Amino acid sequence: MVSNGEPHITSLQHITYQPVIALDMESILTPEIWCCVADRTGISDLTATTRDIPDYDDLMRFRLNLVKRHDLRMGDLLSAIEAMEPLPGARKFLDSLRVEYLTIIVTDTFRQFTRSLMRKLNWPTMFCHELTTDQNGCITGYCLRNKEQKSLVVGALRSLGYNVIAVGDSYNDLSMLKQADTGILFCPPDSIANSNQDYLITSNYIELRSAIDESLVKGKE
Repeated sequence: MVSNGEPHITSLQHITYQPVIALDMESILTPEIWCCVADRTGISDLTATTRDIPDYDDLMRFRLNLVKRHDLRMGDLLSAIEAMEPLPGARKFLDSLRVEYLTIIVTDTFRQFTRSLMRKLNWPTMFCHELTTDQNGCITGYCLRNKEQKSLVVGALRSLGYNVIAVGDSYNDLSMLKQADTGILFCPPDSIANSNQDYLITSNYIELRSAIDESLVKGKE
């Protein structure tokens, strides 16, 4: 819009906020990656997630110690991950959501682990972390974009004038849900659901989509 040859600048406080949906990945769109690796390798202790060990650094040290103890290489892990499929209905849900809303995945997994799953989900935009390996394919460590990546992404989007709906299921998602305009839990364990009843709780993709749509309608009122 131009007035007297000058561009018209609208303040953020006067614009209609565009919605953004920020989704966790594991247990929302895909199975838990480390649980699938545990099934494939027979190392049952790898089934631990942030539902079991809430501190992510403690959890990753636990996982990488197991990987080293059992002499697993990156190739062994990728072989298990490449056999994974998204959760039933996840691709259809995500495709439908992306038609209507800007949608991103914000996950605490690692870039190397996600390629085959992102292909099966039609290449959505994703924020994640990075693993480091040596020349023999041994995992030597991990690099977090930021320990508070999930809440920082949501906060940054809100600061740009977006109306953010965040969806998660576990302890490491709670800061993201708290930072969002609307937080939704998807199939959370009872321990999380019972102690976080301020958030919407959904148990399938139909309920989740309805909760997203209804939250945005209320936000316009």
